[in-house]
Parts: sequence; structure tokens; C-alpha cells
Amino acid sequence: MKNTAVLLLSVPMCLARKGVVAAISQFLVAHRGSVLHSDDHLDCGRDLFLSRLEWDLDGFDIPISDFEHHFRPLADRFLINYHLALTDYRPRMAILVSGYDHCLADLLYRQNTGELACDIAIVISNHPAARPLAEFYQVPFHLLTRPQDKRESEREMLELFGQDVDLIVLARYMQILGPEFVAQYLLRMINIHHSFLPAFVGAKPYHRAFERGVKLIGATSHYVTAALDEGPIIEQDVARVSHRDTVEEMLRKGRDLEKVVLSRAVRWHLENRILVCQNKTVVFV
Repeated sequence: MKNTAVLLLSVPMCLARKGVVAAISQFLVAHRGSVLHSDDHLDCGRDLFLSRLEWDLDGFDIPISDFEHHFRPLADRFLINYHLALTDYRPRMAILVSGYDHCLADLLYRQNTGELACDIAIVISNHPAARPLAEFYQVPFHLLTRPQDKRESEREMLELFGQDVDLIVLARYMQILGPEFVAQYLLRMINIHHSFLPAFVGAKPYHRAFERGVKLIGATSHYVTAALDEGPIIEQDVARVSHRDTVEEMLRKGRDLEKVVLSRAVRWHLENRILVCQNKTVVFV
């Protein structure tokens, strides 16, 4: 486990040009911090400078609990909006799933092999089909008591989460969550869906795409907001299909895309590589 810290920050571009990068680097070096990675991006449309800095904490002479106090004068001087994260912290993740378990299986496997640096606190579902997978990986499983009652299900989930869940992943959870529920986990809830929207909404989108003879299918992973499927996009990918592909083959390709795209988005979130700017993300990979 690395003993490093990550600083995700945004600064008005006019101030960034006046030496904010040098000032932050000098601040870290002055306190015996060794910068390991520095990734920058200029968003000219929003007049923002965005950056991700990672530095080694071995020898760093500011206790992390006091970082805010020492860094605040610099942040105020350059109007820096920032988030500090420690790489040795293992977030606790909850997974919501319905009848399709391919994304769940992929997440459980990747976490078990160490690819996803987190602890999976619980798997919650409105279908019993996911229980064997969760039990195989020794992850607590909960079947919602009354899945047809959305308000009751959300209350039940909140009780199960308590104060210990850092991230919620919708691994093909086929229910629309209420705005009050979503508001409690803004930028801490990640969803996956096919990329046919808005062309093929509703049930059986692959069947409708097959009938139209589409040539590309895809998957999109994004943060959940109150606006359905309109949250900041984290990752997308596509695969080419042809007239030779059946609906079943398209579904298989779609499932492969969904699990890979979702796992990338989750990993980048866990590694503190995502900066959200309005309804857009910058992903430092």
C-alpha cells in the first residue's frame, strides 16, 4: 500500500497563470514532500486550471490532520478549490444489482484480486439471483424486503449503509432512485447503462437497435444525479457490430462493454483521478 496523498484542485485560469503550480510545488517541497505525479488540464471554456498532484508522505513534516490549517493561506491567495485524499485509505463500497449479474461478478472478482482498492461492505438486490455470487466472495448480501415499494426500499438501504459507505455502485440496478436518496450520495454513486440513449429508450434497447441495423453499440458509466442518466460521464466505450450479429451476440458484446466500462470508472474514482467541473469530468489517467 502506497503512503501518498492526492490533491485534486481547480483554480481560475487567470490566477493559475500567476504561478499557482510553482507555489503549490514549493509548499510541498518546503515541508519535505516529494511530488510523484502531477497532471494538469486547462479548461478554456470554463476558464479553469485543473490539476491532480500526488506526493510521498514519508518524511512530510505536516500531519495530515493539520494540512488544512497550513494550506489554507495558499488556497485563499489563489482561490483554490481542492479535495485531499490519502491513498492508504480503503473506501467502503456498496453494490446495488437486479437480475443481471455480469457487472457484479466483474467487480467482485477485481476487488478480490486487489485491482479495486476498497472493501465491499454489502451487496443489495431486488432479486435473489445475486446471492450465490456474493456468498462465494464472502460479501454480505441483502435481499430487499419489499422491492415493489421504492420508498421503503430506499429507507431500508439507507439503514443498511449507515455512515460507513463511501461509494455506491449501481451494477445494473434496474430501479430509478428518488432525488432525496441521490442527494445524500452526490458524486459518490456510479451507474452503468448502454449507450443507446436517447435513441432507444425503454425496454429491450438491443432488440430495437438490432431492428434498426446499428453499427456501433456502447456503454456509459456516470455519476448519478437527480436527472435520470444525465450525470457527469466518467467513461465510455464502443464495439462494432454488423448485419451478421444476432441480438444475442449484440447482448453479449454489450455485457462485455458494460462490465469493463463500469470497472474503469469505479477504479478511477477509488484512485481519486476524477475532477467534476459542472456536469463534466476530467479524468487524470
